[in-house]
Amino acid sequence: MSGGSPAVAGAAPVAGRIAAEASSPLRWPGIIRLGLVQAALGSVVVLVTSTLNRVMVVEYALPALLPGMLVALHYAVQFIRPRFGHGSDVGGRRTPWIVGGMALLAAGGVLCAFATLRLAHGLFPALVLAVLGYVMVGLGVGAAGTSLLVLMAERVDDKRRAAAATAMWILMILGFAVTSTLVGHFLDPFTPRRLLTVTAAATATAFAIALLAVWNVEGSGAALGAAQPRRRASARQGTSFKTALRRVWAEPQARGFTLFVFVSMLAYSAEELLLEPFAGLVFGYSIGQSAQLSGLWHSAVLAGMLGVGIACSGARRRGALRSWMSGGCCASAAALFSLGAAGMVGPAWPLRASVAVLGAANGVFAVAAIGSMMELAHRGAADSAGVRMGLWGAAQAVAFALGGVVGTCIVDAVRHFLGSPVIAFGVVFAAEALLFLLAANFAAQVGARSAAPGADASAGGSGGPAEPDHSVVA
Repeated sequence: MSGGSPAVAGAAPVAGRIAAEASSPLRWPGIIRLGLVQAALGSVVVLVTSTLNRVMVVEYALPALLPGMLVALHYAVQFIRPRFGHGSDVGGRRTPWIVGGMALLAAGGVLCAFATLRLAHGLFPALVLAVLGYVMVGLGVGAAGTSLLVLMAERVDDKRRAAAATAMWILMILGFAVTSTLVGHFLDPFTPRRLLTVTAAATATAFAIALLAVWNVEGSGAALGAAQPRRRASARQGTSFKTALRRVWAEPQARGFTLFVFVSMLAYSAEELLLEPFAGLVFGYSIGQSAQLSGLWHSAVLAGMLGVGIACSGARRRGALRSWMSGGCCASAAALFSLGAAGMVGPAWPLRASVAVLGAANGVFAVAAIGSMMELAHRGAADSAGVRMGLWGAAQAVAFALGGVVGTCIVDAVRHFLGSPVIAFGVVFAAEALLFLLAANFAAQVGARSAAPGADASAGGSGGPAEPDHSVVA
């Protein structure tokens, strides 16, 4: 009997060390690993939404509405994100949902490519397969993306949240760029078999990268059980999804932030679709010039993200991230109003300057919003972080599904009835600007609720004391 005591005594420090490592904030190597998961996720999404889009429209001469509706479908099914978040809350672990979502996303990407190839052999059966594939893609993004953001929120220290959000977005964009470049290289010249082979190789590579990147970042089950007893206790209680969702929606801060995400992303989602047509129809830009203008916008978005990430990587101040968020929305509104004025003035207007300001403002509000999202995910009931993140992800996905369709429909309708592209784009830019101002108001209200004494305790319903707001500061 006495011989077992040293083993038990020796096991205790090891278990304690593992638990401490699992609960300690992630350092930069861990943050980069989670960013690589986001990059892998984005690489599959850009393959499905961009490359296959082009194949349907160009190689198979199908109406652009078809891939547009399929892309909107993959956004729409992400309405179920809160349910995925609740599943990871109840299970107590995020990694299985990330891995499972990536597996579903990769399989859906291959099915989408196969369905695209079948379009030449029969429209209806191919459409059935395409709908199934895009639904799988949307569900995979919802499951993996929601749990990834919650895991990042759980494991990243307050001081690094803005910088971590910047790193995640930059790596996602890098995933877009690398995938598009490599896929474009290997698909030339195009053949149906080559498309399927390249898609399968790209999705398998993305899944493997995500699997390796997320491996053991969350820690072992035993360590998590020791480090996060409140989440484990809530999991054993088995709170139903409807109850958890109702409780989260009753939190003024969570509800206000949901409205902010929906309105801001509704304004943001139409910009990329309308910028190049605006430059071509109103300013007479060639396709090369409009592409360069779009590149300027993307570069400015990255610059805005980097600026917030660098500025917020040091000291702390209450509510600073939400100040960046609100300021970025106001600056985006001003830039959109300037684009509307640009159409009225004509070639004399400094269009590139307006686009650069718009991109930088978009980058500022986007990174500040993600940082705030990670910060607010755990304010309230301790067992509902996944539901909150899922709710905000669903709001973003639905806004993206609606924004591009509604924006382009308004442009087409105004051009049809008034015959003026200047007025058509001006109306949409003005509407987007007003939405950004409304979003800035929601962001300010969320910051006010966060600053109110006892706000977290009253909203969360957990009965515990409110946690201090350790926002990062510029």
